[in-house]
Amino acid sequence: MSHDLHESLRDNVRILGDSLGRTIADDLGPGFVDRIETIRSFAKRGRQGEEGSQRALIEYLRKLPDRDLLPVTRAFNQFLNLANIAEQHYRARFRRVEDYKPGSQPVLSELLERARGEGHSPRKLVETLSGMRVELVLTAHPTEVIRRTLIQKYDAIDDCLTAIESSGDYPERGARAQGRLEELISQAWHTDEIRHERPTPVDEAKWGFAVIENSLWQAVPDFHRDLDNLLLETAGERLPLDAAPIRFASWMGGDRDGNPNVTAKVTREVLLLGRWMAADLYLRDLEQLKAELSMWKANSALKAEVGDVAEPYRELIKRLLARVEATRDWAKAELDGGSYKGGPIIETRDQLYAPLLACYRSLCDVGLDTIANGVLLDTLRRVAVFGVTLTKLDLRQEASRHAQVMEELTHGLGLGHYRDWDEAQRQEFLLTELASRRPLIPRRWECSAESREVIDTFRVIASEHREALGTYIISMAGEPSDVLAVALLMKEVGGTVTLPIAPLFETLDDLDHAGEVIDHLLALPGYRALAGDSQEVMIGYSDSAKDAGQLAAAWAQYRAQETLVAVCDRHGVDLTLFHGRGGTVGRGGGPAHAAILSQPPGSVNGSLRVTEQGEMIRFKFGQPEIALRSMEIYACAVLEASLLPPPAPRPEWREEMDRLAEVAHGAYVGVVREDPDFVPYFRSVTPEGALGRLPLGSRPTKRRQDGGVETLRAIPWIFAWTQIRLMLPAWLGSGEAFSQRLEDEGGLEVLREMRDQWPFFGTYLDMLEMLLAKADVGIAAYYEHRLVDEPALKALGERLRTRFGRLHEALLEVLDQQELLEKTPLIRQAIEVRNPYIDPLHGLQAELLQRNRDADGAISADLSRALMVTMAGIAAGLRNTG
Repeated sequence: MSHDLHESLRDNVRILGDSLGRTIADDLGPGFVDRIETIRSFAKRGRQGEEGSQRALIEYLRKLPDRDLLPVTRAFNQFLNLANIAEQHYRARFRRVEDYKPGSQPVLSELLERARGEGHSPRKLVETLSGMRVELVLTAHPTEVIRRTLIQKYDAIDDCLTAIESSGDYPERGARAQGRLEELISQAWHTDEIRHERPTPVDEAKWGFAVIENSLWQAVPDFHRDLDNLLLETAGERLPLDAAPIRFASWMGGDRDGNPNVTAKVTREVLLLGRWMAADLYLRDLEQLKAELSMWKANSALKAEVGDVAEPYRELIKRLLARVEATRDWAKAELDGGSYKGGPIIETRDQLYAPLLACYRSLCDVGLDTIANGVLLDTLRRVAVFGVTLTKLDLRQEASRHAQVMEELTHGLGLGHYRDWDEAQRQEFLLTELASRRPLIPRRWECSAESREVIDTFRVIASEHREALGTYIISMAGEPSDVLAVALLMKEVGGTVTLPIAPLFETLDDLDHAGEVIDHLLALPGYRALAGDSQEVMIGYSDSAKDAGQLAAAWAQYRAQETLVAVCDRHGVDLTLFHGRGGTVGRGGGPAHAAILSQPPGSVNGSLRVTEQGEMIRFKFGQPEIALRSMEIYACAVLEASLLPPPAPRPEWREEMDRLAEVAHGAYVGVVREDPDFVPYFRSVTPEGALGRLPLGSRPTKRRQDGGVETLRAIPWIFAWTQIRLMLPAWLGSGEAFSQRLEDEGGLEVLREMRDQWPFFGTYLDMLEMLLAKADVGIAAYYEHRLVDEPALKALGERLRTRFGRLHEALLEVLDQQELLEKTPLIRQAIEVRNPYIDPLHGLQAELLQRNRDADGAISADLSRALMVTMAGIAAGLRNTG
């Protein structure tokens, strides 16, 4: 591929940019557009190294009158969003584009051929794909900065680009599409890009359901159809009808960890919304099937089912339609707080699946396979993946909240203080109660509001069908009693519904002890009787990186997974690892294929759960073509990791990683935890203080409203450093580790050997390289110049930039490159194209932060909005918010 951006991508960026320019000129006059062009020109010349241009840019921005600050920030923000649309469109059109490293993005057909070459039989390929359980868990973590109303306009703009490109022989179609494009860009320009109120958890869930309706509803059957055809070609077999290698779960409306806005009532409402939405979508499918399945030939089973009628398929579909319509009416009545008085509803997946399967089998039996494998098969595939709830809803709560319930119970019943008991006493109590037949919780128990909310959540679980719910996740889990407490509450309040319980290990210490906790847990007969032969464990990426630094955390995550695989193997238990990854490198993000293949051998054994967060949901699943490619990448990676796992690391590599992680951890902690100037520097130089005003999600930005960095959530922690382009959490400590090793004799050779032969280490270096390419210490230095007064803080900033420079040199030496992203020119050029539009936003943000501080937070509404727009624009430009 050419080192230049592909011609069609460049053309689309120009088309969208020109249209935005005309829109702004119509609104604010041609003179204002000239001002924007002047700013962009200064930024571009500055990036090209022209002396004085960066200083001229800053001076120009500082002289802008207050009335111009908001429209200027909006113009650059809108352009960056339009550039993202053009890039998404390009990736959707050219699905085989290497968006990461040449040769690294998988193609399923090639992988199946490779697996055959490695001795795997066609039957084994079909079995592995059929039995695969990849669950993508959509989470509402507050990193999606773009409003839903704008996302809808952007999707429509994408459609216009498709229409323009395909209008070659029909110029009038192209003209119509161009007119519609101008209208949509004008609509976007005249729409407030910042929400005025935080979304509620229910709003977030609706956003998640909208992704299913607008994209995944189409992409899922397309993915299965492609897979089906591929297996027919490669293995001579079809994918079984009920196979669903990739499924979807959700945390939206179920994740109550540190979010007081997610209540039992909210969870119940979101579950009902899922039922309503699913019924509404299936009604559209069934109406189409009723229109199309007009055949009269049917097998005896179908005739026996519907009686002697002229159009047996229509008759069965008509009956199913009535039940699905009743289901929608029931869900609506429940949501509205009324009472439902209609007919029987669909309660389970099988009630929807069985009649459709009867139609399918009948069509095949009478020789109408072509019809059976058309629209009807697509609907069957949707039912297999989405069920009657669209997603399975996970529930997540902090371990301390369950301990509080136990404390209030034991104290109230005169049994002592649960909080004062050691781990052995807690386990003994919980296991005894799990085995007891009498209830533990008194019928009229007086407890705190917090404990009542926990109990009410388990009541919601008791009232639901098992297939509506996913996993119960315990955050900040550290001991077996954390899991047993949830098991006991589920038994006491959850009725007959028992969900898998996944402890989430997220600090460095918790990751180091994860194996022994699970070992102890699985050795308890009382727990094993409940859990059976499967265990889910969640690995936290965000908090471990914030706690220990990226390098030490990545190695701890790897070691924890290795230990967990060995422990579960020894107990004869199937382990499913749930990866709590974010969008950024600092939170475990990065290309899915590389990330999965860099896991320890045996940790991906046909099953995997992984979070898809915030804006990454839109980037990966927001359009059918992109979603199709994302699902293929996941299927490829899990298939490859299961059938052709990477080699285990050599003992000397493990020792090397132990040393590197130890040095990196010490360096990271020495700054973040032990330098008294660090927290004041962080608060002074980043927009962290203003971030709370950006109404991104329903969750507070802090776990507690007092205290230092440790109280800050991982997302705003990363977001704040990203905004000033220092990206500190993802690299701090690595420079010391690598530089020290490169000074040793033979150090370089070992690091290069690990880079080439160990996917874990190679992927880590790739992530670091991409991150350093997006970072810019010059911009970080400008924020410091504008916002930091104290000499001690300035000195710390200087030291941090020196550390960055040291890492930059060391990384290039290990990679044997002259510059970053040498081997991924597309990514490098995408960053370079955006920089002249992001740089002015940085200058404006620093200026606005200073004005805000000078005014003690009381700047005008327009300037406050301009500050929030700079945050949104920088996030859009870097495509990694938190």
